[in-house]
Amino acid sequence: MSKKDITRRKFISTASAAAISAVAAGGIAACGNNNKKSAKLALFGGEPVRTKKFPPWPTADENVVKSIVTTTKSGIWCRIQSKSGTVPTFEKKFAELIGTKFCLATGSGTQALHTALAGLEIGGGDEVLVPPYTDPGSISAILICPALPVIIDVDPESFQIDPDKIEERINENTKAIMPVHIMGQPVNMDKIMNIAQKHNLKVIEDACQAHLAEYKGKKCGTMGILGCFSFQASKVLACGEGGAVIGNDEEIMDKCYTFHNRGTSRKGTTDIGGPKYRMNEFEGAVLLPQLETLEKQSVRRNSNADYLTSKFKDIPGIYPQKLYDGTTRGAYYKYGFIYKKEYFNGVDRSKFLKALSAEGIPCSGYINFRLDKEPWTENLINSKTFRKLYSKERLKRYREENDCPNNNQICNEMVVFSQNQLLGTKNDMDDIINAVLKIYENRDQLT
Repeated sequence: MSKKDITRRKFISTASAAAISAVAAGGIAACGNNNKKSAKLALFGGEPVRTKKFPPWPTADENVVKSIVTTTKSGIWCRIQSKSGTVPTFEKKFAELIGTKFCLATGSGTQALHTALAGLEIGGGDEVLVPPYTDPGSISAILICPALPVIIDVDPESFQIDPDKIEERINENTKAIMPVHIMGQPVNMDKIMNIAQKHNLKVIEDACQAHLAEYKGKKCGTMGILGCFSFQASKVLACGEGGAVIGNDEEIMDKCYTFHNRGTSRKGTTDIGGPKYRMNEFEGAVLLPQLETLEKQSVRRNSNADYLTSKFKDIPGIYPQKLYDGTTRGAYYKYGFIYKKEYFNGVDRSKFLKALSAEGIPCSGYINFRLDKEPWTENLINSKTFRKLYSKERLKRYREENDCPNNNQICNEMVVFSQNQLLGTKNDMDDIINAVLKIYENRDQLT
């Protein structure tokens, strides 16, 4: 049976005939000019595949420095001081770039998510569907509404919320779905939007990692009623901390503005209670010049990611993140793949990570904890607030249903490279591939 005849799900647990044949014939060909340095793994004193560092992140070119200096000298340090300051200017340009009418800048991605939920008047007694393989901020934003985050397990190949598991968890209190475009790759938005329309639910896209990612030509964040982004230091568009809410409904976006501006509307009236989530002018100053380089960097990340995937497919036990049909562009905040230890003589992922790092390739397991089993779940169930808002029976059922075996598997098997590594050259990508290949072909040294 050829590899093309095997479904991808079966392929995850079955080595391809081509790969097995290649190994039996003496190994899989290395990339580029690499001569494998030494058959001895660097973890045990061999010569590493790579000693050169990858491009740093975040970076500040002369335009960023100039923008900060100009803002400092202007004396306009807060967005409410000027309607033409860096933050309002960034909001206008980011909305244009993403393709929405409006953008509201906030102090973080988590703040953006909370602001979006508040703008849609989601609060106590409501339920929001969300995946467990995500940053804790996705859950926290729901908790502080305070609404109930209903955890939906993920697809083990795409690492995204599994649309086929959603409808069984919808009830009369369900108000929204919050899909997370994890690692910057689009969720299966066709299925999400169809379910939302069928059950009259709002869709808030957590696009905090998905700057410029596209699904069927539409940018992530623009398909739901609201979309949220993060500009934290590690993101592909970064200012240390920072976030944004985007949307096309002016009334809803005005509600978001009022909420994030400690309850004060654009007219200056205090309408509701709210936090102060405003982005400051220095963050806007850092972000604005980066809008000029974001597209070029995005193209390079996608090109390098495609190259890695084309080579990893021949290495048994390495399974890159599945992209859904309709994905026209990724953001590649992270490049992730599943590591199957069965193909590496049963060597635990932790040792694989150490071996790969020793070869000069920075890597991590990314989200190593099971968010669906972190202490917040029991703290929620036992809190005075949630006991008042939700029945004893609902909280009991919540505990029973809060189990995500696919998420558990991913947390144990994930390996990621950071987005700055994808800004390297093709030779840099060859180093990554050759390091993984070297470990595979010398896996007996790890046992």
